[in-house]
Amino acid sequence: MSSGKQRATEADYEDEVELEEDGEHFITEDDILEEVQDDGDHPMDEDDEDGQDLGEGSSGPVDDNTVQHFTAHTASVFAVACHPTEPLAASGGEDDLGYIWDITDGEVIVKLTGHTDSVSVLGWSSDGEMVATGGMDGRIRIWRRVGKENFKTWEFLTELQGPDEVTVLKWHPKGNVLLAGGNDGTVWLWQLPSGKTMQVFAGHSGALNCGEFTPDGKRLLTACANGDLILWDPRSPTPVFKLSADDARFDMDGITSLGINPSSTLAVVGGAGGGIRVVNLNKGDIVGTLGGHTEGESIESVVFVDITGSGSGPGVVVTGATDGKACIWDLSTMRLRATLQHEDAITQLLAHPAPKPYLLVSASADKTLKTWDARTGTLIKTHQGHRGPVLSASLGLEGSVVVSGGDDALCGVWTTEVVDEDGVYAA
Repeated sequence: MSSGKQRATEADYEDEVELEEDGEHFITEDDILEEVQDDGDHPMDEDDEDGQDLGEGSSGPVDDNTVQHFTAHTASVFAVACHPTEPLAASGGEDDLGYIWDITDGEVIVKLTGHTDSVSVLGWSSDGEMVATGGMDGRIRIWRRVGKENFKTWEFLTELQGPDEVTVLKWHPKGNVLLAGGNDGTVWLWQLPSGKTMQVFAGHSGALNCGEFTPDGKRLLTACANGDLILWDPRSPTPVFKLSADDARFDMDGITSLGINPSSTLAVVGGAGGGIRVVNLNKGDIVGTLGGHTEGESIESVVFVDITGSGSGPGVVVTGATDGKACIWDLSTMRLRATLQHEDAITQLLAHPAPKPYLLVSASADKTLKTWDARTGTLIKTHQGHRGPVLSASLGLEGSVVVSGGDDALCGVWTTEVVDEDGVYAA
């Protein structure tokens, strides 16, 4: 997690009231309703503070359009993930705990214990039968559903020892294979439920910041804080290719995020200095450089969106950064389509699944999440309820809900789009 997530940037919204062109305005006698004599300074009464929103951790009022809360965590929630099919979420945080909970009523299904430091990453297997938690204690713990009747009973399966301080944890898109990486730069693969180590990859010169399986499941792409990008074949410990900051064209002050297009041919890589590179995964070549973000502002999230529904071609990618901007790029032309804006750092971007693959959800340190139409850049809905930065988010129930984890220890649940009292989506 980049420390840049806490940095604030001013945002210029189109819907803000514009100042009139004729400049300054002055109060006239006609504007005075009543004259009040000044009796000097008085100490503020305690009651005078009532009604103010005092921000994170306060008891003041806050706009809240959540449909459900989860409040079991007692410190920052670093990771949240929705179950692939069921109305469940898993969350983990600074309180060294994970939970599986019901997003319809906020009830705890099971507490995921056993970590001795923050639970920093977690995720569900593709079939939803297992959940993995990774911690800053270097532990990876696996839990498995018991029986086939429902998803209410879970059992601890095994603990995996691999990288130091787990920073990346990803399940294979089609099978029960788990990828993990950590601060020591190593990348591990395990077969589950057996827990057998399939491969240990060594080649990074810094802490692992991000990693993904390619959508076709055939390769994995990892990147580190020192700027190394490595494509691996799961069957071999030798890199397919490696790009590093030694090549001046690829020096981005360390890599902080990456995304891979649906056809597994291109990767978009974001850096701590605001730079973005487009890499051909078949050749290992840099094929493009994208601007758009403020120099020195870290690229925190990269996600591909399918705005046409075809799923083919280079694709459209969205990059989110600590400058509060989400830039939508057409990779067929390498041109900027639209820029979306938050009031503070963007911490995560989520692409909605079919049948509305053009929808995009952004999470921000400005305490909100927003749903956008990526085809036009139109804001569809603002999700409010957090008192602190939103650190993690996930889409569930085929994209109909978004679940968040915040620095305020809260998890929130919202409908992704605006719905009426009968639960019907607004036009």
